Amino acid sequence: MASPLENLSGPGRPLQKEAPDAKEFAGLRRSALARLTDSAKNSNSMESRFDLAYNAAHALCLAALRWHGYRPTNRYIVFQGLPHTLGLADAHSGATASAEKPAL
Repeated sequence: MASPLENLSGPGRPLQKEAPDAKEFAGLRRSALARLTDSAKNSNSMESRFDLAYNAAHALCLAALRWHGYRPTNRYIVFQGLPHTLGLADAHSGATASAEKPAL
């Protein structure tokens, strides 16, 4: 049985299969954490703080997708795929979720 992420991948779909890249993952993580730190600075305007926090969340969600070997074709799918990349999709049913990660 195909995973939800596999069902969303392929030609004309919002995800494309692509081998994970440890350097890309590290860069996304580093960028996200820097933006998250900056979003907490009171010296930044509220608008800037929101943008920084949103982009930090996006980078972390994208990193999770890339960790699992997928590249999104649009921006929103990184948030929609988050329960699947974190292995939480079945958490509401009480089933044990498994998040096997490829070696990077």
